[in-house]
Amino acid sequence: MTDLAPEPGPRAEAGPSAEPDSRTVPGSPAESEARGEAGPGAGPDPRTVPGSPAEPDLRAGLEAVLLVVDEPVAEVTLAQVLERPVHEVGRVIRELSAEYTASGRGFDLREVAGGWRFYTRAECAPLVERFVRDGQQTRLTQAALETLAVVAYRQPVSRARVAAIRGVNSDGVMRTLMTRGLVEEAGTEPESQAVLYRTSSYFLERMGLRELGELPELAPFLPDDMESLEEQK
Repeated sequence: MTDLAPEPGPRAEAGPSAEPDSRTVPGSPAESEARGEAGPGAGPDPRTVPGSPAEPDLRAGLEAVLLVVDEPVAEVTLAQVLERPVHEVGRVIRELSAEYTASGRGFDLREVAGGWRFYTRAECAPLVERFVRDGQQTRLTQAALETLAVVAYRQPVSRARVAAIRGVNSDGVMRTLMTRGLVEEAGTEPESQAVLYRTSSYFLERMGLRELGELPELAPFLPDDMESLEEQK
């Protein structure tokens, strides 16, 4: 006697009124979600867009800011600039300082006068002095000569005033002139508390002058309409 296999039951088919499963429709939000893709309303992920700026971490931000400062910066100021809690900035900056010291870098990060700033390490002082001394034998750039002239004829003068006269930022050039020993600090401005600068005795020595009164007059080198230009300012 032959065994009869049971007949298969009826197949479950979608009726004419049944709607398609949204997970199987190409391009549908559910299908995109199932594949791990953003829906049509979602913006692009900035981490995947070529050329999009990524926010640097706190360590990188601290290093970038401290590399361009001319005087120690307080932790509160750094926290405001980087928009991070003060206690977090203090913790990370101390970690960086300890890391630089442990690795024997040529510079270290010190807390001085209530703020933080990069300094060259004491062991490297002879190399730095040699570099500065040798650098004094090289010629000044045109920008340095212009800046030195402004300081010489307008002293005591602030960096902001020098920049306003030249029309460009002169911070880097001023640092060069101070490194060469041609310019030095001369107190602060009473109102703005900005640091003032003047030429040094070494400047007089290099120029062959006994005093600033021996500087040549500027009038013969100025344009004829200089007075009208001054009145327009």
